[in-house]
Amino acid sequence: MRSGFPDFRLGTVLATSFTGTLSERHGDAVERIPTPRRLVDWLAVYGLAVDSCTTTQLELARELRESIHAAATAAAAQEPLPAAAVQVINDCSTQGRAAATLTPEGKRQWQLGSASRVEDALSVIAADAISIIAGERDGKLALCASPTCQAAFFDTSRSRTRRWCDMNTCGNRQKKARFNANRSKDLA
Repeated sequence: MRSGFPDFRLGTVLATSFTGTLSERHGDAVERIPTPRRLVDWLAVYGLAVDSCTTTQLELARELRESIHAAATAAAAQEPLPAAAVQVINDCSTQGRAAATLTPEGKRQWQLGSASRVEDALSVIAADAISIIAGERDGKLALCASPTCQAAFFDTSRSRTRRWCDMNTCGNRQKKARFNANRSKDLA
């Protein structure tokens, strides 16, 4: 982590991890990509290395992030997808020049355009969001049970009953609060 910035909340699903770059949306929001350089750092963690990022590209990334969040939240709640969010996701998906390649180890890797543009990386994130929201992957979209978070996450647990976007943050925080509340009742 670069000094002075909050840690990234890393998950295994690209699109929902990207929406997690803004956390605690219903509390004291935490922006985890406050600068263009920080977006470059986040993309590199997910194998989408880009050479640089402008302020305009950061704004586009945030617009995509919020659109994915809005569409995933609607899908998780089984509500109609917001048309504006769908348009942003589709535009980002089609504007990039990324290609999937196969590594010698049999893994998928993304190869971005020759200039390693942010737009290429965003197209990969948008395509991942499309596959999740369209129901093409094994799992289901759910909303975090934390009242300050309520982030959309992709539940791949066997029972599909996960309650928290991340057990190490929201889950632990909620369990600790419940423990303290019960403890206070016992002491009263």
